[in-house]
Amino acid sequence: MRVREWDPRAAADGEIQSLVETVNAVLAEDLPDDPPWREAQVREYLAETMPGERRISWVAEDDRLAEGESRIFAHVNLLLLGNIGVLEVLVHPRLRRRGLGRELVAVAVRRAYLEGFSSIGVEAIGNTPAIAFYESMGFEKEYVETRSVLHLSKVDWDTLGKMANGISEGYRVEYHPGGPPDDVIEAYAQAKLEADDNDPETQPRSSDPQRLKDSLVTLHRRGLKPYIVLAVHEASGAVAGLTEVVVPAQHPERADQYDTIVARDHRGYGIDRAIKARMLFELRAAEPGLLEVQTWNAQHNESMLKVNAELGFQSDRDWFEYSTDVADLVQKLAPAE
Repeated sequence: MRVREWDPRAAADGEIQSLVETVNAVLAEDLPDDPPWREAQVREYLAETMPGERRISWVAEDDRLAEGESRIFAHVNLLLLGNIGVLEVLVHPRLRRRGLGRELVAVAVRRAYLEGFSSIGVEAIGNTPAIAFYESMGFEKEYVETRSVLHLSKVDWDTLGKMANGISEGYRVEYHPGGPPDDVIEAYAQAKLEADDNDPETQPRSSDPQRLKDSLVTLHRRGLKPYIVLAVHEASGAVAGLTEVVVPAQHPERADQYDTIVARDHRGYGIDRAIKARMLFELRAAEPGLLEVQTWNAQHNESMLKVNAELGFQSDRDWFEYSTDVADLVQKLAPAE
C-alpha cells in the first residue's frame, strides 16, 4: 500500500471513481441507511474551499499499479481554517485495523504541525469504529449532536400546510432558491450575527456579508445547491428568521439542513415552524428526486428538537466532535526508534 499526497483537481477520472467506490463501501458498513454517493462534482467537492482556507489530501492506494491507474482504498484530507485543522479520514472496511488509518492521521497531523497549527479536530459518528479509533489516539470529546432524518414519503402534508401558515401577522415568508439576493444579504448576515451561538441547527455560519457571499459561491462550486426560506419583519425589513437546506449533487436523494435561526426579538411568533414547513413544500416542488432531509441538533436545543419532531424528523444517531493538541499527537504517532 502506497500513501501519497493527492490533488483531486489533477486526479485521473479513474481515481475519482475508485474513491467514490470506497466512500460507498464505508457508507454500506457504517451508515447502511444513507444513500450512496454519485460521481457528480466529487472532484470539486474535495477541492473547493472558502477564501483563506486550504485543503490538503492524501490517499492510500494499491502500490502494484502506476499512479493514476491504481485503486484508492483510503483517503484523508486536512482542512486548514482559522487556528484549527480539521481532519476527515476514510478507510475501506476490508483494510481496517491494520494501522492504515493511523498512518494517514500521522501524515496529516505532521503537516498541520509544520503549518503552525496547535489544535486539530475531527467528527466521529456514533456506533462506528471511528469512536474507539480517535479516542485511542487521545482525541477528547468536545461536543455532541444528534442527527435526525425526515422521510418525505411519511410527511403529513395537510398538517404541514397549517404549520407553514402559522406565522403571526406582521411577517412575510420569502423563498430564495440558490441563496438570498444581494439586497437581502446585509439583513441576512445580521440575523446570523445576532443569533445565540447555541441556537443554530448545524454548520459554522457566515455572519459577515462578504463571507456570506463567498460561502454561497463556494457551495455552488462544490456541487451543493442551497435553498433559503426567510421570515421578514414587515415593519422594519429585518430578517426575523431563516432556514437553509442544501441538496448535494453527490447524494441528491438526501438533503442537508444547515442553519435555522430566529432572531431573539422575533421568537415566540411561530416563525421556526412556518419557515421549515414552507421549506419542505418548496423542496418537494424543486427537487422531485429528493427523498429525505437530515439535520443535526445540539442535545440541549429542546425547542428545535421539538419543532423537528412535529415536522416528522426522527432521531437517528449521535455525532461527536473531538479535538486534540497537534504537538502531543505528533509525538504520540511518531515512529518508534
